[in-house]
Amino acid sequence: MPHSAASLANLDLSTLAERLGRLCRDRGVTITCAESCTGGGVASAITSVAGSSDYFETGYVTYSNAAKTRLLGVEEALLDAHGAVSPEVVEAMVRGACRDSGGDLGVAISGVAGPGGGSADKPVGTVWLAWGDAEHAEAECHRYPGDRRAVREQAVREALVGMIRRLEAR
Repeated sequence: MPHSAASLANLDLSTLAERLGRLCRDRGVTITCAESCTGGGVASAITSVAGSSDYFETGYVTYSNAAKTRLLGVEEALLDAHGAVSPEVVEAMVRGACRDSGGDLGVAISGVAGPGGGSADKPVGTVWLAWGDAEHAEAECHRYPGDRRAVREQAVREALVGMIRRLEAR
């Protein structure tokens, strides 16, 4: 039974990861993630569930732009034109992660977790997430309050919630 957005938002990361795992198994879907500002938090949440190797094979922590290019195939010109914290880049990240891993569904995250690094256009707390597969992706921008830890935790939560929503819609 699908969860409402409000009910998913109230679940802890462990419960969200367990729900995601059940959906992956039920639908025969494999998943991947490409993370920047969350530094592996999504992969950690997913793999905290016993048996997650049934549906999660690979996660990418591509903190530097060079790693985004080398591991995920994000074009340098795209990074130069839009910056790492942009819809274009997270969409390219998720497509690259799914292409490389063979994942059926992926999520990518890039943002400004703080305390520094923000700008007028991209203040601290700005996080772009994209969900998709090797061919298609859709991005969303979120502005999270709080310190570095809070921004990262909220982004991990949204990544899991977004994957759950997409799997429930299948």
